[in-house]
Amino acid sequence: MNLIEALTWRGMYHDAMPGTAEHLAANAPITGYIGFDPTAASLHIGNLATIMLLVHLQRAGHRPVALVGGATGMIGDPSGKSAERNLLDEVTLRRNQEGIRAQLEKFLDFTQGPTGALVVNNYDWFKEIGFLGFLREVGKHLTVNYMMAKDSVKRRISGNEDSGTDGISYTEFSYQLLQGYDFVHLNKTLGCTLQMGASDQWGNITTGTELIRRISSAEGRDAKAYALTGQLITKADGTKYGKSETGTVWLDPALTSPYQFYQFFYNAADADVPRLIRVFTLLSEAEIAALEAEHAQAPHLRILQKALARDVTARVHSPEAAEAAIAASEVLFGKGDLAALQALDEATLLDVFAGVPHILVLRSEFTTLNTVTLLSDATLHKIFSSKGEAKKMIQAGGVSINREKVASPESSVAALPLLAGKYLVAQKGKKNYFLIELE
Repeated sequence: MNLIEALTWRGMYHDAMPGTAEHLAANAPITGYIGFDPTAASLHIGNLATIMLLVHLQRAGHRPVALVGGATGMIGDPSGKSAERNLLDEVTLRRNQEGIRAQLEKFLDFTQGPTGALVVNNYDWFKEIGFLGFLREVGKHLTVNYMMAKDSVKRRISGNEDSGTDGISYTEFSYQLLQGYDFVHLNKTLGCTLQMGASDQWGNITTGTELIRRISSAEGRDAKAYALTGQLITKADGTKYGKSETGTVWLDPALTSPYQFYQFFYNAADADVPRLIRVFTLLSEAEIAALEAEHAQAPHLRILQKALARDVTARVHSPEAAEAAIAASEVLFGKGDLAALQALDEATLLDVFAGVPHILVLRSEFTTLNTVTLLSDATLHKIFSSKGEAKKMIQAGGVSINREKVASPESSVAALPLLAGKYLVAQKGKKNYFLIELE
């Protein structure tokens, strides 16, 4: 399956310059690139959809190049923005660049050869170019009229600059010229003939193709350059995909834990998951069709969501991290015993029970308590409103601590096995959890 066919059935294809499909079919391998601005130390799942364009480019027999914008990251892309970006300092940019480079290497095959992936940094060539030289050699090839016609620029200059939400600085106005020159440089040095990106990057990408056409023509050459964009990933209601209730979903496990990452995809709405599984996984058309048929028979089992979450978590983090996230998820739904709880590290335990009441108990006080007192002291713990209510439910077998039924209201809690050295998980009935922490 060629690149455009693969992207089309997955719902990832948005647009391409005339001749792009023919160029891909007639030249194998071609070299194509996507740029990533290092505005944060990690990429997020919105970026992951763009990374998948490079993955499919390589799977179609071509050479992917990931460009980390060490230079353009100092400027800031105005596309999709209504206000000026805050500029980052060089130390922060360098740290972000290294984090992004490490993440990109998880998804692409960097084996040397005609389709082996590359990571490049545009600071490496922009640091050698002076301002006057750039104006003479590059800036003269594009008119201001051409640059102002781009949607990302028109939206910013159409309103009142004093409003704080409109207007554009020369710094951001020049961004498309810098990104365009990236394509010129890669075209000359690597023979790169294709730039890809999300659909909101169309203006910047076509600036690059136009620069290549004009500069190569002035030099007596006829360099080829093409553009292809992918669909922006949105939810069924049209809102942007990539944020959870707690914010952006990052690829870095220190920012979004593997458990939280898994849960984000597991909780995808039925209306969204058919598209997401096509975009974010490498499952075949037949495999996805089989999963969808199975899911349709029992939607409550969330078969599509489980397949999506397992696959993406395994590739972003590791197969082991995915299995640990699955095991942790099952704990919250009443599966697993004390051993399953003890297998969770502290960070995952807190992730799993992040939404339940968190009760603090002094360690010195804890050693003197019996079970009914621990659970029913209304002034401190508020699990039960009274000792009588606690006793009644314990005797009915409706209370567990660390997945084990509490046998007697009077039993001591001092001998209970602590999770991560300081936690207990109390369960009242089937669905009411409480996390008790000793301090």
